[in-house]
Amino acid sequence: MGKYDALAELLLEAIKEGGRYQKDTNTDANSIPVGISNRHIHLSQTDLETLFGVGYQLAKAKDLSQPMQYACKETLTICGPKGAIEKVRILGPVRSETQVEILQADCFKLGISAPVKMSGDLQGTPGITIIGPKGSISLSKGVIVAQRHIHMTLEDAKRLGVTDGEQVSIEMGGLRGGTFSNVAIRANNTSALECHIDTEEANALNIGPKSRIKIIK
Repeated sequence: MGKYDALAELLLEAIKEGGRYQKDTNTDANSIPVGISNRHIHLSQTDLETLFGVGYQLAKAKDLSQPMQYACKETLTICGPKGAIEKVRILGPVRSETQVEILQADCFKLGISAPVKMSGDLQGTPGITIIGPKGSISLSKGVIVAQRHIHMTLEDAKRLGVTDGEQVSIEMGGLRGGTFSNVAIRANNTSALECHIDTEEANALNIGPKSRIKIIK
């Protein structure tokens, strides 16, 4: 057998092993489904009406995995000192404060330095301009790169041996698998079990919408 044939055989075996690992992970009772997020916007009602008009209501495009959360048909343009990104999806329902969640690479295009933060923690974050069909707003703060986290119920937390606010590591199998640290636990009785990462993190470990991860400590 030549060296290229031997290499091909090793590669095929590795693929088979990766497939077996993925299958085993998916059937593990303690595995957790993954939700992959792209850049998006959460709006307050006041800012929604500035951008779309007085009395405007968001139009639901599809439900998300978390209860009462949904992707909207509407998109907006966000503008920083160095550039703009169009067609950024709005997620509903409206919130008390507007928040823009972007990817790390977006910071370079926009010309801003957004910190890694949990959703809702907007202290010390940069602002941005948002342009809608009927107006625009200039935020003084509110732009973050979302920290990876896991939503779960209190019962899930007890079963998995974790607590709300705890930081854990997660593991993904497969040929490009690996681990992520600093994953926050968000446990309450209004959430569905799901690990949230962004598209950059998903691409790094070849994670897809049907992937599942495991908590490691």
